[in-house]
Amino acid sequence: MRLLLVEDDNHVAAALSAVLARHGFDVTHARSGEEALQALVPEGDGFGVVLLDLGLPDQDGYEVCGKIRKRTSTPVIMVTARSDVRSRIHGLNLGADDYVVKPYDTGELLARIHAVSRRTVHEEATGGTETGLRLGPVRIELSTRQVSVNGSVVQLTRKEFDLLALLAQRPGVVFRREQIISEVWRTSWEGTGRTLEVHVASLRAKLRMPALIETVRGVGYRLVAPTA
Repeated sequence: MRLLLVEDDNHVAAALSAVLARHGFDVTHARSGEEALQALVPEGDGFGVVLLDLGLPDQDGYEVCGKIRKRTSTPVIMVTARSDVRSRIHGLNLGADDYVVKPYDTGELLARIHAVSRRTVHEEATGGTETGLRLGPVRIELSTRQVSVNGSVVQLTRKEFDLLALLAQRPGVVFRREQIISEVWRTSWEGTGRTLEVHVASLRAKLRMPALIETVRGVGYRLVAPTA
């Protein structure tokens, strides 16, 4: 897989590139936001994943993420020292597919890279369903992967859509955290649990329906179908 590493620290980039290369990745290193955007012209240039450090010298990493998402659907994993939930939600709202906090374990990073790439391949292979789901004012078009509330389209990331679609297929049924992680992230890796919480919070905020997804303490989540 080709991977675009956006990192301004040459020593960090060299060490990480060596690790990624040992695991079969063909790494292209961009040292700034502008270099990253140029590498993605015209249509992603065949990259499987973009690993985006937010501490860039020329542009804010969040701004770069937004620009990347406008140019390509290539999965983006943000890498940052900002660990608060608000920063994570902001990154996901801009179109990031995942978020890794420094300092991170290399195994954790590799697991996240493989998880987003597996999900992307799965979507491309199975993206032709003809069904849609309606839950009160919420409409979920599975074929086009589009969600609307009262007729207004809501922009979701890949994982946010997959999570909502999974819960919406069986309203009222409690999905265990392990089951959600397995089906949405296609991994059993326990570290994904925190990411699940962030995605649920982001969905509630974007849909402006905080009661739509109910937390079942100690078990998981369920979708509560709205009445109107």
